Amino acid sequence: MTERDIPDSWSSANGREPDQNKRLSRTEQFGETQPLDVPATGSTSKSVKRRKKNDIPLWGKKLPKASRREGLPINSHSEETTQLSRSVGKLPRWMKSWVLWSVLLMLIPGSVGFLSIAMLLKLPTAPNCPSIFWPLASASVRLHCAQLAASKQTVNDLLQAIALVKELPQNHPLHGEIDRFIEEWSRDILKLADQSFQTGNLEEAIATARKIPEDVAAYKLVDEQIDKWQSIWSKAEATYNGAIAEVKERRWQSAFMLSAKMLRVDNQYWAGTKYDQLNRLIATAREDGDKLGKAESLANSKVVDNLLEAIKLAESIGQESYIYQKAQEAIPAFGRKMLELAQAKLDKQDADEALNIARQIPEIAKLRGETDDFIAIADAKRSAWIGNVSGLEAAIAQAQQIDPSRPVYNEAQQLIARWQLEIEDVANLEKARILASEGTVPNLTAAIAQVQLIPASNPRATEARQEMGRWRAQVETIEDQPYLERAEQIAIFDDINSLQAAIAQASEIRRGRALYPEARKKIRTWIGKIQRIQDQPYLDQAQELAHSGNLTAAISLAQQIASSGRALSQEAQAAINDWQGQIRTRENWRKAQEVGAVGTPEALVEAIRLADRVSNNSILRMDANLAIDQWSQQLLEIARSQGQSDIARGMDIAKSIPRGSSAYSAAQEQIRAWQEFLNPQPAPQPQPQPESLPFPPSTTINGQ
Repeated sequence: MTERDIPDSWSSANGREPDQNKRLSRTEQFGETQPLDVPATGSTSKSVKRRKKNDIPLWGKKLPKASRREGLPINSHSEETTQLSRSVGKLPRWMKSWVLWSVLLMLIPGSVGFLSIAMLLKLPTAPNCPSIFWPLASASVRLHCAQLAASKQTVNDLLQAIALVKELPQNHPLHGEIDRFIEEWSRDILKLADQSFQTGNLEEAIATARKIPEDVAAYKLVDEQIDKWQSIWSKAEATYNGAIAEVKERRWQSAFMLSAKMLRVDNQYWAGTKYDQLNRLIATAREDGDKLGKAESLANSKVVDNLLEAIKLAESIGQESYIYQKAQEAIPAFGRKMLELAQAKLDKQDADEALNIARQIPEIAKLRGETDDFIAIADAKRSAWIGNVSGLEAAIAQAQQIDPSRPVYNEAQQLIARWQLEIEDVANLEKARILASEGTVPNLTAAIAQVQLIPASNPRATEARQEMGRWRAQVETIEDQPYLERAEQIAIFDDINSLQAAIAQASEIRRGRALYPEARKKIRTWIGKIQRIQDQPYLDQAQELAHSGNLTAAISLAQQIASSGRALSQEAQAAINDWQGQIRTRENWRKAQEVGAVGTPEALVEAIRLADRVSNNSILRMDANLAIDQWSQQLLEIARSQGQSDIARGMDIAKSIPRGSSAYSAAQEQIRAWQEFLNPQPAPQPQPQPESLPFPPSTTINGQ
């Protein structure tokens, strides 16, 4: 092999070959051994083999064929072997440990394997969705980013997710999966909208649902869902408003029934929050309604204190209550009732009480103007009712202070005109009363003439007529009293002539005069005494006839008095009724005896009935009782006799015996006996016998 065929790397080795040969020969001459841990034989061959294997990596090109065929020079190989041996002999001690090399051999392959598997399993880095340029993004990237956005479960993120993928063409391979996701995300948006609806935000729920794009397949659910929400909402509102309307009318039962319907509303807001709110509202309104009802009851009593309490109760109802408006409307009505009570007192000329009531009407009744007008009129009338000129003048002055703009101005002007006329009338009345106070006929006559000066059209004309009538009565009494006194003195003897003279004297008092009613009353009394004196002998004669048993003649005589209408007519009629009763009693007793004599069960029953009609006040009642007992005993005997052949017939006869008779108890006993015979009691069932003893009665046990 020529020198130029050897690689450049090899030149240094070739230059060192003589020295190496020398060192090798020197070693062989002195018989030196191989270093420790290096085999004595085979090392050279192994080194040669390693070099053959590393021909290409070491020099970067293949050797010439001549070189491969001829092999390396022996001296060169020996030198390299010698250098290797020396280098091995010079290694540090820790590099000679087999434990270290074993650990290294275990760690290095394991680490390499772990890194290889990690590199294989490592996922590619997720794309940064916010920084992607979407016009150039692939469908998978869009879908991935859309899923990330949709996972946040907010309306805007779900809409963004739909917007990212819905732009892909219909023929895209992922279109089917994308449609499925779009429908799922649309339903998620509807669920979020339904959450808003359930919390009471209908407009927000509709607005959220409307955000779903119209060109997606799931949009058909939007209108259907919105219609459902609006239907539920409108029905709930109608129920709620209906309950409120019932509350305003104070129909509590209907309001609670309507509120119960809200529990069936398919909305948490209406079935929960609004239901609780409505129930609290109804309960509060019911309490306020009870207050208002109590106030109305108090107001109906037409008592001032009760009306004031009613106003306080109505005033205590708060503005937040649905009864507030009705309470506010009731307060003026209660105040007006107080004003009506005051007016009623004023109509009775009780001005002080009328003013007291009017001044208690509270400001909240909003009747200040009407109250002030009433007080002004009432105060003026109170002054006028004093009845003298100064009082009328004061009343006129008070009425003149009423402003023309007030509703009572016209009434005040009419009163002023009336009171101005009354001033003149009052002067005449005062003069007449002074004259009449003397009490003599001339003075009373002069007083009457004085009040006749008051015209009938004047306000005090009625009072003047009343005074005139009273004074005339005094005059008539003074004039007619002597006639009545003389008549009473004459009638004191109580005989017919005296009484007739007294009547004649009292008749001098003419109809229409003051003592005429009293005179007529005394005349009627005296006439009655005369009639009693005249008719009493006839009534006494009739009583004697009745005592003697001639009731028919007594009745005929007394009938003349009873039909006359005179003083003893009622007494005579009472006697006639008694005598007629006695006649009927005797007739019934006679018929009872005749019928009882027949002796048949039917006749005896009829006789007992007739005898029982005898009056308890009659002397025949004792005989009737004895006969009833006797006939009852006969009936019992007949019943027993009949019962021997016909029990049913005997029972019927026994039942006809009247209660209270001496035979009644025996008859009832006989009836019970017959009933027991006809309906015998069932025979008692035999009692079960006790179990037989294990030994005969004569057998002894244990010798006993």
